[in-house]
Amino acid sequence: MPSCDGEARTYTTNAVNAATRLSDAPQTGQMAAIFRLARPHQWIKNALVLAALVFGQRLFVFDDVVLAVVAFVAFCALSSAGYILNDIGDRDADRMNPEKCDRPLARGDITVFAATRAAVTLAAIALVLSILLGREFVGIALLYAALQLVYSLWAKHHVIIDVIAVAIGFVLRAFAGGVAINVEVSPWLVFITFVLALFLVLARRRHELIVLGDDAVAHRSALSEYSVRLVDQMISIVAGATLVGYMIYTASAEVEAKLGTRHLYLTVPFVAFGILRYLYLIDERDEGGDPARALMRDRPLMLAVALWILTDIALLYFQARNPLSQ
Repeated sequence: MPSCDGEARTYTTNAVNAATRLSDAPQTGQMAAIFRLARPHQWIKNALVLAALVFGQRLFVFDDVVLAVVAFVAFCALSSAGYILNDIGDRDADRMNPEKCDRPLARGDITVFAATRAAVTLAAIALVLSILLGREFVGIALLYAALQLVYSLWAKHHVIIDVIAVAIGFVLRAFAGGVAINVEVSPWLVFITFVLALFLVLARRRHELIVLGDDAVAHRSALSEYSVRLVDQMISIVAGATLVGYMIYTASAEVEAKLGTRHLYLTVPFVAFGILRYLYLIDERDEGGDPARALMRDRPLMLAVALWILTDIALLYFQARNPLSQ
């Protein structure tokens, strides 16, 4: 069986032995392990919290920017707490995954007790910040935390339910951003966020099936119900729904009246390129395992996203009629 890091350690390293080996690591090593457990590179997903700020045309309203940033930090802390709890439950299965076996808990770089303490601390930070943003935000934050718990304990083991649960988490981020600055979240934003999240999660499932092969079921039981062919069909459906949904959104008379611009369709090429580029990455390069890392590593994809954001800002704030009147 291939080793995780090219050395003697295998995927089936005993959990107790791994924890014992590094339980006396220096404090700096513990802090580094906690930092890795929090997965700061995944915080890019929480940028959805800022969507309402941009598309609600509040980007240049200082008070709203502050509230949106606080909401972003709250969800970063909350999502990191969820990642840690998920890693605690998956630490044995992660040792069989060639990409996850170097996670701190799987390696034994940190004890379960220390990881749990870090998760509780992050959750407490998220709760305090949520309280500052009001009861509605607290409600969404608690719902997101409950969803994370349900996912870790139950949903991730059930086919289709697992990907829908993750997608709902993305939608809750979008709602949280709107509540934080008292801006109504458009149904369009909800729909497009949901199908885009499905696209990304299904790409991850496909990657797991290919990379893990016969060990896929041992890593995640729901993978026994998937096949690459089935996932490819699902990806085709949600990728098409994402692109078509966004195209209709940009051409909608309702959106034009609300945002004061009828030129949002100019951003469609960037979205189309981004979706097609990601399909290329997951099919030809097998890079669908981590959307955040794929975005940061692939320059064409990163450029497409940057140009999409800049074009949106230009159209919504410098071309739109009365951009701050919404």
